[in-house]
Amino acid sequence: MASVHITFHVTYIFLAWLTNFGQIAYGKEDNYVDDACSVTRYQDLCLHTLASFSRTCKSSPSKWARAGLSVTLAEVKSTAQYLTSLKKHLAMRGRNRVALSDCIECFQDAIDELHKSLYVLRRLSKRPYIFDVQMSDLNTWISAALTDEDTCLDGFEGQKGKQVKLLRNRVFNATHITSNALALVNKLATTGFGIPNRSANLKKGLIGH
Repeated sequence: MASVHITFHVTYIFLAWLTNFGQIAYGKEDNYVDDACSVTRYQDLCLHTLASFSRTCKSSPSKWARAGLSVTLAEVKSTAQYLTSLKKHLAMRGRNRVALSDCIECFQDAIDELHKSLYVLRRLSKRPYIFDVQMSDLNTWISAALTDEDTCLDGFEGQKGKQVKLLRNRVFNATHITSNALALVNKLATTGFGIPNRSANLKKGLIGH
């Protein structure tokens, strides 16, 4: 009987340790995504869309930038498909249909720019000069994608209706996610591959411009 109690006690301690270890692990993962998203404008959205990447990205600025851009590209593609579906099913007519065609074109341009950006992010150089050129290109392309997405809504200014409202919501969500991705890339540009005080070193001329 005593051995049963001992076994139960040991098992209880082991399970308690596992539970505590799991809580610590999950706590660390929460800290990773919290820290990554702290630089973004839409932090709640960032946490929601990127929380699942905590275990793989941890404290790596380059991995968080890739994760943010991958999620952005997927969302922008999904939005483009939604817009194309609206056009295919003749959900809008007249002025709104013309605006919808322009909107689809804007999103196709954004997709191209995001594809280029992700290609570069997956091939970052650790040579400071090349890295800084890559960061400049990324900022240009992702900013252009964000502008394209914003421009999409210009043709719907002053327009009302259920479909227009739904379209705006989808586009706003895509622009917010893109904005977050840009913030993560800009953080990478500042920190490099986790190099502390990179900005200070740049100013001092200790690493390439």
